[in-house]
This record gives sequence, structure tokens and C-alpha cells, in this order.
Amino acid sequence: MNATDRKCVLIVDDSPENISIATNVLRDSYRTKVATNGFRALLLAEGEDKPDLILLDVVMPDLDGYEVCRRLKQNPATESIPVIFLTTQSSVEEETRGFECGAVDYIHKPFSPPIMRARVRAHLLAKEAQDFLHQQNEILERKVQQRTHELSTMQDVTIAALASLAETRDNETGNHIRRTQHYVKALAIELRDHPRFRETLTPDAIELLFKSAALHDIGKVGIPDAILLKPGRLTEDEFEIMKRHTTLGRDAIDVAAAGLDFEVAFLRFAQEITYSHQEKWDGSGYPLGIGGDDVPISARLMAVADVYDALISRRVYKEPMPHRDAVEVISAGSGSHFDPDIVDAFLNIADAFYAIAQRYADAEHKLVL
Repeated sequence: MNATDRKCVLIVDDSPENISIATNVLRDSYRTKVATNGFRALLLAEGEDKPDLILLDVVMPDLDGYEVCRRLKQNPATESIPVIFLTTQSSVEEETRGFECGAVDYIHKPFSPPIMRARVRAHLLAKEAQDFLHQQNEILERKVQQRTHELSTMQDVTIAALASLAETRDNETGNHIRRTQHYVKALAIELRDHPRFRETLTPDAIELLFKSAALHDIGKVGIPDAILLKPGRLTEDEFEIMKRHTTLGRDAIDVAAAGLDFEVAFLRFAQEITYSHQEKWDGSGYPLGIGGDDVPISARLMAVADVYDALISRRVYKEPMPHRDAVEVISAGSGSHFDPDIVDAFLNIADAFYAIAQRYADAEHKLVL
């Protein structure tokens, strides 16, 4: 083994005799460095060629071994270096104090060469094993992060593909999907500290809501063009068919989730939003006619986002409404169509909705304030 490949032991003692003994005991197996006071020991420990283990005298002038050990353990650059105290003291109290400072062992003076070699070797092997486990954990963590990123990207691609499929059936909606995603996220952020919503609207949940919101109209792929693209008002029978898009979307997502033996959070939100975003706070919506808190929070958020965007957008059957008029419609629907607390949040950030609508406006549509 080359000298530079050997483990390095820093010997800290103010006695030249003790340094000489320790150096002679270890020099055949290890590289050694020497410090005759605590301050020098800290400098060497923090240097580029860090020691792999420190033999540290307890009783030294200016800075004793306990204080040196405490400072080593408080410094992220040196906290993992094992420290073995060298001492003439053998009381339980003194040894306890040393272990509380972060030492891993004691070697009592006068030194026994076999004991010193054995304990240095044992703690270097333990440190080597610890470093290996730490390295493996870092490798595993990187793999987990990479896999998580891959899964998240797969989710994004899958959602984008499905949302685009729905968009091709209803090309009048333009950037409607993208706008509603951002509306939902903005509302969720505004409500995340509200007592009624804080348990649900965690940072992770908000990101999943943003993703899932893109699928709210996926069920429209199952609605005939004659109804989906009809320029005039739908008949009662046609409207009943149009209402099926909520169930069709929910069922499609159910089929996708059925093959999994675990719950996928973004699919759960997608199911809720797709199936229930047409429900109303007063129970007059569809498909189930449920109301109040029975309507999932995700769907209640989407209800406000979806209606606002429908109001300000051009459709084959209507002209776009100015932003301020759309805000009044949403406000008027508080307690009937919409959850009152969500409407209050909407009114607080109505300017943000307008900014989102401008940012993702359809090419042929100039938003009116």
C-alpha cells in the first residue's frame, strides 16, 4: 500500500513524549499528523487532507480536549471524524463527559501499544463501514429522486396527451385547459391557510390539483360532435347527453386506475374533478345533485375556474364577457352555485385570474377588462 493510501491519524497532545510513543506505535500502519495544542488540531482537522481519526489528549493548556471535541462535532466538515480521548483520568464521570462531547472511545495513559492499535483499527473500520452506508444511501436517494422525476414526467406526459385528445374534440376551447389549471392552482394557494382547507391543500396536493385539472373535460371525447359543437342552445335531450361527459370522464379514469393495486393521488383528484365539477353548492348541479361539503374540494375549485373561463371566452354559441362582468357573475353565485369561501378567495385574487387569462389568451381573442 502506498503511503498516501494509508489512513491518517491526527495525534493531539502537549507532551512530546506521548506524541513520540503514539507516533511510533502507529507509523507502520498509518500516516500520522501531530498537533501540540487544540487550536492547531482544529486547523489540521478542517484542512484539505482531513484526518480519518483523531487521538485527542484531554488535559491541554488554553483549549482542553473536551472543548476541541465539542467544536469538531459542531462543524459539519469535521463532525464525522471519530475522536478517541487520551487520558490519565479513569473516573466514570470524566468518561461520561467525554462521550457526551462526541468521543467514541478512551485510551488510558500510559499507552498499551496493542490496545492503541486495536482500538484505532476498530474505529477506523467502523468509520469506513459508516461512510460506505452513507455513500450507498446517497446513491439510493439519487436513484429514488431520478425515479420520482421519471414518474412525475410520465404523469405530465400522460395528462397532456389525454387533455390534448379532449381539446381536439372541442377546438373552440383553445387554451381553456391551461388557463383553468392555473386558476385552480391560484385559488388553492390563496386558500391553503384557511381552516376549512388547510388539511387538504398541502403543497403536494396543490401540485397534483394543477396536473389533474387538465383532465376536467376529458369525458367530452364521448359526446357527439352535433351536440358538442352545436352553435345554438341545446335542447333538453341534447343537454342530458352533454351532462354525460362527467360520468364518461370519471369512468375512463376508473378504468385506468383499476389495473393498479395502490392509489395514485393525481388520478383520485382527476376522478373528483372530472365527475363533480358541474355540481353546485346548493345541490342543483349534476350528475348527482349533491351540494355543500359533499362536493370534493377539488371539484369546487374547478367549478369557479371553469365558469369564469367559460364566461370570458368566445364560444360558438356566445360572445366573450368582460372580466369585470364575469367577476360579478361569480360573486352573485356565492352560496348557490359556488362555495362562499372559494368565491371570497376568488374575489381576493380576481386580478391574478385576469393576468392568467391574458397570459394564456387564445390568439384570436382579446380579453376585455
